[in-house]
Amino acid sequence: MAYAVQGDYALDYYPCRYGRSKILFRGPRRDLSFPFIAVLGGTETYGKHISMPYPALIEERTGLRMVNLGYPNAGIDLYLGEPEVARILAAARVTVVMIMGAQNLSNRFYSVHPRRNDRFLKASSLLQTIYREVDFTEFHFTRHMLQTLQAVSPAKFAVMADELRWAWVARMTALLDQAGGKTVLVWLADDPPPAPGPADLSRDPLLIDRSMLTALRAKATAYVEVIPSSAALRDSPPEMVPGPFDSLPVRGLPGPAVHEELAAALGPVLERIYEAE
Repeated sequence: MAYAVQGDYALDYYPCRYGRSKILFRGPRRDLSFPFIAVLGGTETYGKHISMPYPALIEERTGLRMVNLGYPNAGIDLYLGEPEVARILAAARVTVVMIMGAQNLSNRFYSVHPRRNDRFLKASSLLQTIYREVDFTEFHFTRHMLQTLQAVSPAKFAVMADELRWAWVARMTALLDQAGGKTVLVWLADDPPPAPGPADLSRDPLLIDRSMLTALRAKATAYVEVIPSSAALRDSPPEMVPGPFDSLPVRGLPGPAVHEELAAALGPVLERIYEAE
């Protein structure tokens, strides 16, 4: 799978599967018979349009074997619903989990696609009853739906947001429990985790606040918070024409300099934990 971009440049992600999984992760495929670190996350971890995403940079600099299990637009459900991932996490010496938004998981209000977790599938009877004035057949993506529901009724949406936050903490706890070794949580965003309050759907990771991370940090071995510098954010890739597999332009994705800063912050933490294992 190659994603065409502006000019003659095309990036090959060497897509690969592990075991009987249907999920195509970024390759080249790694030999899991040697000690390794598993890295979970969404588009940033996968490294879309990036030749050397942060897992590859860390491996190059530290010699640690990194297995990139990032997947574009992934949510927690992608990993909890895949038995092969559970086997990989049980065998990993360290598991890194990039904090993903709370919108891309099935809950008692709506369901998402089992692999493309950003895809909205169906509203539950409960959600349709709460929002009788909304036609849910118009939605294809979770973020668009949530933005619309918040605009229709902030009060109703506040109840829904609380449900998503609760479900997110429960699923993240279950994911960390699957890890056989040490675990590291990583926050990558333009700002530190916000205090609890009304949902700001313009900020990623969506719906995640400081209290949610506090509940999780006690269950993880380490927590790494990376706020990219202004210089790194200015070094984001130029907008490129999407290739045949792309639905969105590349503008807004972390550029090479952000991956460099993330690798610089996370690499020493992983070395410390790995050596102490």
